[in-house]
Amino acid sequence: MRTSFSISFGLTCFLLAPFAQGPAIAADRPLPGNSIYQLAVPLTNQDGKTSSLIDRRGQPLLISMFYTGCQFVCPRIVDALKKTEESLTAAERSHVPVLMVSFDPARDDIAALKSVVEERNLSTPRWTLARTDSRNVRKLAAALGIQYRALPSGDFNHTSVLILLDAEGRIVGKTNTIGKADPQFVKLIKKAASKR
Repeated sequence: MRTSFSISFGLTCFLLAPFAQGPAIAADRPLPGNSIYQLAVPLTNQDGKTSSLIDRRGQPLLISMFYTGCQFVCPRIVDALKKTEESLTAAERSHVPVLMVSFDPARDDIAALKSVVEERNLSTPRWTLARTDSRNVRKLAAALGIQYRALPSGDFNHTSVLILLDAEGRIVGKTNTIGKADPQFVKLIKKAASKR
């Protein structure tokens, strides 16, 4: 049976940057320099559809990283995301999609991603489980401040974190709370959803 370990950096929510203000974002406007969407990371989701990070521009985004073979920590990340969603109104949920990107492109193919979506009853298209190549996994993890390393067993030692991006792809909040909703993080999401 495969197991996983988590590097934990505290169980509190961190405010990292102010929320974007003002009118709707123009797609042709340059991205801020600290936007995750500056990364050209191609993604393939659980349905085999391809996209790029920048395709998420224009609304807040909950993002995390995981791998499907994880038996303990990653399911708790999913639980935290689901319970966080349960703390939002239906309207708020509709404005804040969820993206989870795999650490394990060698084993997390489309079928593996689809299996998790079905087993965990994740609401699509609001939830996207995605894969990219190993080079882009490293780029994305570094940009998000997520540490990970492959273990000889084939498992991954990794940071367990939920991250909130604003509509321009800037990190505005993080929480290391897993398995349940972090009330302070929920407040940030509600604020982000209201500014849409």
